Amino acid sequence: MAVVDIPNNWQQVEQQILSPHACLSINSKGRARPEEPCPIRTCFQRDRDRIIHCKSFRRLKYKTQVLLLPEGDHYRTRLTHTLEVAQIARTIARALRLNEDLTEAIALGHDLGHTPFGHMGEKVLDQLAKAHGLIGFHHAAQSLRVVDYLEKDGKGLNLTWEVRMGILQHSKGQVDVHEGFNLNNPSTLEAWVVRISDSIAYLNHDLDDALRAGMLKPEDVPQDILTHVGQTHSKRINTLIMDIIENSGEADVRFSSEMLGWVEKLREFLYANVYRRANAQIEDSRVDHVLRSLFDHELTRNGDNAQEAVDFISGMTDRFALQLFHEVFVPSPWQWGHPLES
Repeated sequence: MAVVDIPNNWQQVEQQILSPHACLSINSKGRARPEEPCPIRTCFQRDRDRIIHCKSFRRLKYKTQVLLLPEGDHYRTRLTHTLEVAQIARTIARALRLNEDLTEAIALGHDLGHTPFGHMGEKVLDQLAKAHGLIGFHHAAQSLRVVDYLEKDGKGLNLTWEVRMGILQHSKGQVDVHEGFNLNNPSTLEAWVVRISDSIAYLNHDLDDALRAGMLKPEDVPQDILTHVGQTHSKRINTLIMDIIENSGEADVRFSSEMLGWVEKLREFLYANVYRRANAQIEDSRVDHVLRSLFDHELTRNGDNAQEAVDFISGMTDRFALQLFHEVFVPSPWQWGHPLES
């Protein structure tokens, strides 16, 4: 049977169907270490698959999204958040005739470097990194470090430049969305799509989880937001996606100015009523104590290598961090004989 040159065929398809502003796989800037092309997949498809099969991706299922160590099975974790971002981003990319494979690869890799215990953990690790002479810690930069250096026992995944830059550029920080969505000099439009899709996902699923957890009652959510964005989770996501598709230009990805205002109102409401209340301040202090203790223990173990300690702590799942803390710092019961034996 003759071998069909599928990548070249698909590269031709990309040239025929994608927008002139899309990033074509044939035009990729390539990898740090050149590789022979795959006989089946394009370079961006290979990157997507490498991310899905890496250990850091699997660990996302036990990392906090917003609710710390949620008891219920239906709350989001960092993994389900990632999958929701990927699906939203793919929908937008397809509608705008951008490269879905590149978009999906960026989305699947965007949070690989996130700490245990969500943004509480990121805050503590940033403080520890700076206190030990490093420039600080940010999960987007750490996600890039994961794919460049930490995966595959230090070899990294050797991803394409476009996926790497998209991972680095995905985060907006806790800023007004008018500023956060304005990605200056995006590496690709696909990276811009993931940046916006990340917010669409978390703003909506965090509201959904807060309602499920009883942190909010339905009547607590401002009715004017629901009227303009949507009364249900699915309608809100659809409204935001459609607004982007209808208002994006050939060379940019954006909401309408009116919808951007309502998105900011939703963000402000969630920060005031969910994110600042999630798990209460006592949990913040406990997370701080656990991570600082583990960080100091790792420094002692590895000879004061702060970067190695940062890499080790940030790669932990919530449950592994608690398990290790218990093993190292909680006294073990006496094992020899029954306590009432004389």
